[in-house]
Amino acid sequence: MTKAVIDYATKQVTSKLTDYTYTINIYVPHEEAPEEGFPVLYVLDGSSYFNLVKEAVRLQSRNAPKTGILPSIVVGIGHGDDMRERRFYDFTAPAETYIYPARFKGKGHEKLGGAVNFSRFIEEELKPTIETHYPVNKEQQALFGHSLGGYFTLWQLFHRQPSFQRYLAISPSIWWNEHELVQCASVFLNEHQDIKETLFMSAGELETFMVDDARQMATVLEKIMTVDFYEALDENHASIVPTVMSRAIRFMHKSQ
Repeated sequence: MTKAVIDYATKQVTSKLTDYTYTINIYVPHEEAPEEGFPVLYVLDGSSYFNLVKEAVRLQSRNAPKTGILPSIVVGIGHGDDMRERRFYDFTAPAETYIYPARFKGKGHEKLGGAVNFSRFIEEELKPTIETHYPVNKEQQALFGHSLGGYFTLWQLFHRQPSFQRYLAISPSIWWNEHELVQCASVFLNEHQDIKETLFMSAGELETFMVDDARQMATVLEKIMTVDFYEALDENHASIVPTVMSRAIRFMHKSQ
């Protein structure tokens, strides 16, 4: 493996599968890559979380023996100015009907159910591009998502299990569409036994029902896979990500 010349890049990538242009931020450790390549962490909502994750990896990987965080490539997948609407499309699964909780007060979203093509974009367009230009260890890939991105992270596990070895779902929106992910998990359990992929899931104590949802999901999934569930005390939906980020990244590097 050769030393990376550029350790940070931003690209506009237009997907033929989703007909949308994403902002892709890429961080590559400024050092010699191991023979097998660097681990890689794909970060959903990259416009919000890429810099946070990148700095956590960059700073803590300087002393990997103590921090447990290895030098890794970080890839942020970001939306444009229409982020709020577009993420509801990309991160949600197709369904015959969508039922919104009462707290939405009747306000819905124009487009929903784009998860299949968004998943294909990651697998068929984005990953091959990253792997062509950077030294990636294809056996050490992780997907990170928060909130609705956490929902998609679990959906990806249930429908495209081998695509990542580590799944990091922070405050996942398991409530979405009448808890449809619960049924997906049930089907997943019936179809799989003792899988090698692992899951880190966390929620903040102040997130009320989302903590319960995540804990229950963890309890179900740990029957067939390694699951680490962490409840962050005194944290809410906005504060949870910076609070648990280092813990999540350490989990990414744990051996089974």
